[in-house]
Amino acid sequence: MLEAVLAAAAEGERVQAAALVGGRWTSEGPQNERIGPYVRRPVSQAPAAGPGDVAAVRDYAHASARTVARLAPASRAEVLERASRAAAENRDGLARLLALELGKPLKDGRGEIDRVADTFAVCAAEARQIGGDNLPVAGWARGTGNTAFTYRAPAGVALAITPFNAPANLLAHKLGASFAAGNTTIVKAPPQAPAVSTAIVALLIEAGMPYEAVQLLHGDGSVGAALCAADEVAVISFTGSGATGNAVARAAGAKRLVLELGGNAATIVCEDADIAEAARICARTGYSNSGQSCISVQRVYVQRSRFEEFLDLFTGQVEALTVGDPMDPGTDVGAMVDDDAAERVVRWSAEAAEAGARVLLGGKRDGATAMPTVVADPPATCSVVREEVFGALVAVLPFDDLDQAIEQCNQSRYGLQAGLFTRDMDRIITAWRDLEVGGLVVNGSSNFRLDHVPFGGVKDSGFGRESPRCMVDDYTVIKTMMLRGTSLWGTA
Repeated sequence: MLEAVLAAAAEGERVQAAALVGGRWTSEGPQNERIGPYVRRPVSQAPAAGPGDVAAVRDYAHASARTVARLAPASRAEVLERASRAAAENRDGLARLLALELGKPLKDGRGEIDRVADTFAVCAAEARQIGGDNLPVAGWARGTGNTAFTYRAPAGVALAITPFNAPANLLAHKLGASFAAGNTTIVKAPPQAPAVSTAIVALLIEAGMPYEAVQLLHGDGSVGAALCAADEVAVISFTGSGATGNAVARAAGAKRLVLELGGNAATIVCEDADIAEAARICARTGYSNSGQSCISVQRVYVQRSRFEEFLDLFTGQVEALTVGDPMDPGTDVGAMVDDDAAERVVRWSAEAAEAGARVLLGGKRDGATAMPTVVADPPATCSVVREEVFGALVAVLPFDDLDQAIEQCNQSRYGLQAGLFTRDMDRIITAWRDLEVGGLVVNGSSNFRLDHVPFGGVKDSGFGRESPRCMVDDYTVIKTMMLRGTSLWGTA
């Protein structure tokens, strides 16, 4: 399956993205087309799941859970290690698929597949470390004479709902960690990246993941809602918008949830920072993947004494970005996911200009390609400050002191990740303590992530942490055994 998908993409053919249901690849049923946002033609198609498909995957997952749980952690780790190597070997083909379906530049796509390989390797390492504890029950009088142990058991059936902006790596996180924990997983793919999703699942199957461990459905939000409500599902991992995350929580009811939702990430640049380096990093990370990342640099707060200097340097760096064909290895900024997304950038930059901001660059689009846009000093009431742009736009705002910058950052309803440029340790500790975010990157922008480090937000950015180690915890349940009348410890 993997070879067929990559070969069709390489030859410029429409890719058939199959579903995986009940241990069988299938392309039966009505097809949904994906139009490539840059090439402006159909690049893939996938079968739209119906109620019968949802029922079939539920039943198969329920029947398969015990089979997967009985796989030794070492066996799971070996599969994931082979998948890591296979991802690296197929790097260019998978990056091309990302470029076709999403308009993501090849350099960004290759970077994403590098992360897929790393993520599978980290998941393999976590599988090898799953264990439990010998509890200190004899430290209290009522525990004397007894022994208690715990171990982490698979939750059973996991549901992974993945987004379009990083469909390969975020699928690797969710599916890799779930399998490491010993679960069977149902994957609901994003409609914008069906072929990429099929390719990653096929890669795992060809690396030795048993069919019982994974199923894949394509379709719209109704498919996801039906799966969220399924009694067979024990844990759900969702990445996407806040509105959809709320819908997932309502449909799921009393299930374990890991929700990684939206953001409008801020980066603070203090007067003692290396301004040129801060400008370079913010420009590179504010427009990678056309800004379509939940931690993409959206708001940059610069201390007033260095504000104009930063603006000049930043604007120069943004002007140097290459915009164009995502299939060109030299392209920095390709297309956004669709025309509507690009139009949002144009509309919100115009709104900011009407409110008194300076639009120094961009503010226009060519089809689904939004020109990199720089908005200087927009009022706090503008959408580019309050809401998640999720596009090729960065707003730059002045501040007088760090407390003011932190207050302005915290006015957002989101709290995923922030960046801070300073050499002052007091400022670093203050920001780490007082910023209402799940993570802080020091002397880097908000848009940096290591896949083996805990990642997640607060407020409307969701809850739970998406690194393999944290996700293994979410995908497992602690089971306790008590030995009454038998003790490893003294009983006198």
